[in-house]
Amino acid sequence: MTIPAPFKPAWWLPGPHLQTLYGSLLRKGPTLERTRERLWLEDGDFIDLDWHGPHQADAPLVLALHGLTGSSSSHYILGVQQQLAAQGWASVALNWRGCSGESNLLPRGYHSGVSEDLASVVAHVRAKRPMAPLYAVGYSLGGNVLLKYLGESSDTSPLQGAVAVSVPFRLDQCADRIGIGFSKVYQAHFMRELVAYVQTKRQAFAAGGHAENLAVLERLGPLDGMRTFWDFDDRVTAPLHGFTDVHDYYRRASSRYYLGGIRVPTLIIQSSDDPFIHANSVPQVDELSASTQLELLPHGGHVGFIGGSPARPDYYLERRIPQWLWERRKA
Repeated sequence: MTIPAPFKPAWWLPGPHLQTLYGSLLRKGPTLERTRERLWLEDGDFIDLDWHGPHQADAPLVLALHGLTGSSSSHYILGVQQQLAAQGWASVALNWRGCSGESNLLPRGYHSGVSEDLASVVAHVRAKRPMAPLYAVGYSLGGNVLLKYLGESSDTSPLQGAVAVSVPFRLDQCADRIGIGFSKVYQAHFMRELVAYVQTKRQAFAAGGHAENLAVLERLGPLDGMRTFWDFDDRVTAPLHGFTDVHDYYRRASSRYYLGGIRVPTLIIQSSDDPFIHANSVPQVDELSASTQLELLPHGGHVGFIGGSPARPDYYLERRIPQWLWERRKA
């Protein structure tokens, strides 16, 4: 396979914000034929998986993990699934709990450290296609979960390679960063989406007569007045998921503290101008395991990395990720 050209930011998308916003606001993602599977978890909840690509038992398989308030229909997920299929690889896109268009069944949801759910999905797809070489790609929150999982599982992970993109390595620092300057626009968007996620679940529990689950959410108190990630994670994420408080959550869920344990060949793609990620959050080289490669590019925004012309945009991630995985397959 030809080595992809280095990333060159599009001249018509100058700066990190246009790189960040273009995909979600202006890109029309590809239409894929996918098969949905519902995975039932041990706690009685479910995760929906969307499969694409060849059905051969030994075709390489990539698990794709979306970011905060995204889904398997996020443009970057559809794009990488399309490109993986073009090189003969299968993929399965995970929808974190409550992100597939249907509220999940428990008061808890998903968060940046939910590596136990990822471990359940990895075990499931491994059992379903035991002959397939297995890889994973995670974006933003999904990248943080993936790196945490890799550090926790270390030598026991069945993955043969992994890629993490635009990772919020230190959740506390990134919660601060997104509250600065124009990034407050992103913060406000996420707060609306996250509050709506909880409100929709409350309505579903009320309509279904699930009084016990509804009571758990009502004990969180009113959902108004939450303007920052610190607010939401202290009042909602931490109590719903067994953390003492927001500080406990940020400490235990931040992937930076797990990087040294990674043994699977791993590529991290990050931009220095990411408007979500605090510059001090990016790990130093000596924090990375010998199996981890960090590509820190000067530009690209958050899950952006768009080059080319307005008529023919070039999505660097959709060249680089399949190419790097291909190299791991041939190694």
